[in-house]
Amino acid sequence: MPGAAEGMMAPMTTLDTRRPICVPSPALSPLLLLCLAATWLVWGSTYFAIKLALPSFPPFFQMGTRFVTAGLLLTVWMRWRGAAWPNRLQWRNAAVVGALMLGGGMGGTAVAEVSVGSGLVVAFIAIIPMLIAALNLCWGDRPGRLEAVGISVGLAGVLLLTQGAGFRASPAGLMAIAVACSTWSLGSVLSQRSLRLAPGAMGFASEMLCGGVLLLTLSALAGEHPAWPPTLPAFGAWAYLVVFGSLVAFNAYMLLLSRAPAGLASSYTFVNPVIALLLGVLLGGETVTGTEWTAVCVILLGVVLLLAGRR
Repeated sequence: MPGAAEGMMAPMTTLDTRRPICVPSPALSPLLLLCLAATWLVWGSTYFAIKLALPSFPPFFQMGTRFVTAGLLLTVWMRWRGAAWPNRLQWRNAAVVGALMLGGGMGGTAVAEVSVGSGLVVAFIAIIPMLIAALNLCWGDRPGRLEAVGISVGLAGVLLLTQGAGFRASPAGLMAIAVACSTWSLGSVLSQRSLRLAPGAMGFASEMLCGGVLLLTLSALAGEHPAWPPTLPAFGAWAYLVVFGSLVAFNAYMLLLSRAPAGLASSYTFVNPVIALLLGVLLGGETVTGTEWTAVCVILLGVVLLLAGRR
């Protein structure tokens, strides 16, 4: 995998010509640590922000305006710094990856949160590393024994989660989040394997613009009508999603995809459910049953086993 640093050794350094020694390189660079913190902590809170924004910003409209705004801001910034426009092939790749990760992934997530608690939605999203591992089979990347156990445990946890009160009460929400996880995982794998974006942040900006335009098209087709003027909490949540959820955390995730193994890039799925569940219960008044808490623990155990099995 590109950018993998753990377990690597730095070139041999000779401080004394008679005693050459090997100096291990850091497991993760400071930049990758910051990216991990952004995907773990910021994304864990954005799902609650999506829920807060829904009364004024319908699902597709909310996600579309969020990514178009963030994409435009990032494009202007990168052009001011002298970055080149993506070429035709890179725009095509951005359109495909943006449709999968943003159109299907984030659009489906927002639709699911209309009828399902934000914490349960994020708990289901923890299946993404397992889906990515399964998709990598198409490229001959077979999981090890411990990874296979983690995938099996995680899938069992997801099946248990779907039997809880939250998803049983909303088959539409269950379908939406299942589609969201599948398309996000496929877009993540393709962005690493074959559909390369433009270099640096301009690639992320082009993806957000393409995905945002698709989401606004879906919003128009669905007949969504935002409430105007928006409530103050809804607008504040939407602004938080633009700045932190899109410009900060999403770009951090895409940077991880380009420089680290997919398993490490997807490790946010271990932390996000805990943060989202706590925010939903403590601040949003959401109810989580004992069965659902058990399912979350089983899913997270599967994620831990999966990541432990991948160097």
